[in-house]
Amino acid sequence: MTGTTRRHFLAATSAALFASPFVPKAWAAGSRDPRLLVVILRGGLDGLGAVMPVGDPDFAALRADFQSQKLGEAHRLDSMFALNPRMPALASLYDRKEALIFHAIATPYRARSHFDGQEVLENGMPKSGTGEDSGWLNRALAAMQPEKGVRLAPKRGLAVAATTPLILRGAAPVESWQPQAMNYARADTLQRLEALYDARDLKLAAALREGARVDLFLGDEPSMKRLQQEAPASSKGFALAANAAARLMAAPDGPRIAVMNFDGWDTHTAEGPYDGRLAKNLVALDEGVTALRTGMGPVWADTSVLIVTEFGRTARVNGTKGTDHGNGGVAFLVGGRVNGGRVIADWPGLSEKALFEDRDLAPTTDMRAVLKGLLADQLDIDEKTLGSTIFPGSEQVRPMQGLIRA
Repeated sequence: MTGTTRRHFLAATSAALFASPFVPKAWAAGSRDPRLLVVILRGGLDGLGAVMPVGDPDFAALRADFQSQKLGEAHRLDSMFALNPRMPALASLYDRKEALIFHAIATPYRARSHFDGQEVLENGMPKSGTGEDSGWLNRALAAMQPEKGVRLAPKRGLAVAATTPLILRGAAPVESWQPQAMNYARADTLQRLEALYDARDLKLAAALREGARVDLFLGDEPSMKRLQQEAPASSKGFALAANAAARLMAAPDGPRIAVMNFDGWDTHTAEGPYDGRLAKNLVALDEGVTALRTGMGPVWADTSVLIVTEFGRTARVNGTKGTDHGNGGVAFLVGGRVNGGRVIADWPGLSEKALFEDRDLAPTTDMRAVLKGLLADQLDIDEKTLGSTIFPGSEQVRPMQGLIRA
């Protein structure tokens, strides 16, 4: 059967993609309809390479590889910091006061294992190895209070990935989606599969229908054909996946909470802030931010996108022109609701005595303060719940205020 026939079959099985349990239908009454997307940069972003502390007198000595004429093209953020010139879209959002940058930031984790660092980042615990297998974002979904006037009542999240990452695991229901690399099934094949699953496993049958409906909703977008050839979490596929996620979230009854991965930030060799591996990833991230803003359309005005990584990298460049696993790094918060145009940093300095363990940018801001402030302002979750349920053991970490416009 032709692709048109397949589309007609899918349309016949559902009036529309979002008429199904995949997305919220019974919204609570309220004046706000927020979206929150979390992007995890896996591998450890070099914060000193992305947001350069050009006003620190010790920066030039530590990062001699940054001292080229391209440094002059960096977007000056304030008297201390400049944004890597490979990120013009983020620079534009910053100037529009739709981007916040957090520097010298970290989770409570102070070692250098990707696995443990990502665990702490995603499950929200004060240390690794706790055995907690739920994520802070899922717990936030479960804690939503619809009577507070936020329309995010049915607590369902979206993972743009093959499997649900730790940050979204838990009691609240979550759907996962990513484009398939193989050709889509023909309409008659889908009919047979649905009949088989209906007879043996109703949950699996429902999952099949939802996946088909998502593909139908996104299938007419030309970029989806290119995305089938690229890994969504890669530098080539990230912007395409971001556009797909934005379109899903922008739909009137689409998911409001989502998570995306972006792999490849472990730049031990040939990092290259302007033309190496880091530069390539920063370009892709910047293009992804543009794709999100475009795909969200009018709902960008009520959207926040949090971009985080498990840890920073060493302050000094190593012998292979890269950087190794470190501690203090950067995070970004962008979106139409963001009270932006600022770099938030309690800057510790880059002198030898200021470095953490004589090798890293010292963390001075607890990532949980940002996460708690974002959840409080964007999703109206109270401080007690944030400290006891969402981020256990963080009662002494106060939510950072003023991140979101009222």
